[in-house]
Amino acid sequence: MKNTPLHDKHVALGAKIIPFAGYQMPVSYAGIVEEHNTVRNAVGMFDVSHMGEFIVKGKEALQLVQKVTSNDASKLEIGDVQYSCLPNATGGIIDDLLVYRLPEDKCAEGEQAFMLVVNASNIEKDWNWIAEHNQFDAKMTNISDQSALMAVQGPKATEALQSLTDIDLAGMKYYTFQKGTFAGVENVLVSATGYTGAGGFEIYVENSDAPKIWDAIMEAGQPQGIQAIGLGARDTLRLEMGFCLYGNDIDDTTSPLEAGLGWITKLKQDADFVAKDILIQQKANGLDKKLVGFEVLNKRPARQGYPIVNAEGEVIGRVTSGTKSPTLGKCVGMGYVAKAYSKKETAIYIDIRGKHIEAKVTRPPFIKG
Repeated sequence: MKNTPLHDKHVALGAKIIPFAGYQMPVSYAGIVEEHNTVRNAVGMFDVSHMGEFIVKGKEALQLVQKVTSNDASKLEIGDVQYSCLPNATGGIIDDLLVYRLPEDKCAEGEQAFMLVVNASNIEKDWNWIAEHNQFDAKMTNISDQSALMAVQGPKATEALQSLTDIDLAGMKYYTFQKGTFAGVENVLVSATGYTGAGGFEIYVENSDAPKIWDAIMEAGQPQGIQAIGLGARDTLRLEMGFCLYGNDIDDTTSPLEAGLGWITKLKQDADFVAKDILIQQKANGLDKKLVGFEVLNKRPARQGYPIVNAEGEVIGRVTSGTKSPTLGKCVGMGYVAKAYSKKETAIYIDIRGKHIEAKVTRPPFIKG
């Protein structure tokens, strides 16, 4: 198991630490519900340094990114960020990721540069897949082990951070980034992205600068009530928004169309990305299953792997994620169901240890921003 550069901070704060994606990671500090509510109502900071970062640079860097990702990266201007996925040869999802169009100040004439941010558990798999398809004039560099990442999320994130940086945080548009000085450190990348639906920023730094910046943020955010937040609340926050989690809601066997990610699957673009023809055919033929949100009409939360059945008790799908929403006080979840049961308000049943608990299909996000 690896430690992130901030491991000692978590230990000092008394975090409950668990193995996750090859790292020792904090799952909670004060408790999941308290941490969840802190992010929804004020501001919290996550250590997400386990995430992977690849630099793709060269005269044909765009062509490589276009080949392996489903979204249209040609639309990105410098400073833009894009959500996308890596389709596999059969139309499943190798990973979901963020694509950053980087400045070209360190590029030779005619070159472009991108940063791909991937899930920690998939770093090696993703790297090998992209490298396998690199038949272009593009150089790949894996900076995952040299990079730390902190996510500062919540409605008071801008207020908590602005004194630390010369970047105009309030002026940053969603899914854009800038580089600037942050807590006295130069060339820090700050993006208006996150995985909580509560607003905020993600801050990329070199490992050696991470502890200093963590401390600076914790101090600057004291008036706003900043707290350290663990992976437990990260999961409940993202589920309230209906954001997919790789390994639960999407994987190598689920297509982006089935997962409701058609909006990042640009089938009409010129680029011939991996499995594009398969996904075009899948769309033409119609989907057999769809990922839906649901609300359980009971106080028992659905859990990953639970069968979803119809009124006759026939299995029509499976739960991929489920929790009791701290914001709503209701049990919500996501899962794949046969297309006939995917319409909003459709009655479905969760098989919880042999008992069929009624639920209704709804459309995420479960909470409205």
